[in-house]
Amino acid sequence: MHIDAWIEGVPPGAVYALVALIIGLESLGIPLPGEIALVSAALLSARGVVSPLWVAVCAILGAIIGDSIGYSIGRKGGKPLFEKLGRKFPKHFGPSHLATAERSFQKWGMWAVFFGRFIALLRIFAGPLAGALKMPYWKFLIANVLGGIVWAGGTTLLVYQVGKVAEQWLSKFSWIGLLVAAAGGALSAWLMKRRAAKAAKAQEAEDAAAQTEAAQTEAATGPTITAPAAD
Repeated sequence: MHIDAWIEGVPPGAVYALVALIIGLESLGIPLPGEIALVSAALLSARGVVSPLWVAVCAILGAIIGDSIGYSIGRKGGKPLFEKLGRKFPKHFGPSHLATAERSFQKWGMWAVFFGRFIALLRIFAGPLAGALKMPYWKFLIANVLGGIVWAGGTTLLVYQVGKVAEQWLSKFSWIGLLVAAAGGALSAWLMKRRAAKAAKAQEAEDAAAQTEAAQTEAATGPTITAPAAD
């Protein structure tokens, strides 16, 4: 049986549940293809297999609830959680990645959560990082809700409209949509990795400069000698 025919045979309720589940798990910190699941479901809605409204609603709820659970996990685990993961998975959770994310949160605050919804790598870690960095929950919740609505609702609407307009090429477009989503995720991950590497080099340069300055100061003033106590 062709894959499209099999997907169309899945009950709509199961499609809604899978969309909410995959996006929810991705949002709480598990690397799953949430964006691909959303695009696929939106394409099905363009074919009339499922409702675009319910696809958007389930995706929004999955994003908000998943991010909130991730926030709670990060709040309880704190930075030691990411340090532990960094020792096991240095390419993905290394100190440079955490430092870059922390600077982003310090600079942008709640907007880092909002815009993180549109970037594959940040979409996975925004919730746990916000909790670990002790962002006030009310700020996180506002950014989380707005980001979930704009990302999930906007993606569903855009893919649905494009699918309806290009219905005669929908079977080909579905694969193009999946490839674009995958390429976008890979590109965002590469950009984050490159930014983390630059941040690590900058931190090393700052540490080296601090050590040099300390050595020069000590050489100029000489070692500190403690006078013996008077009898």
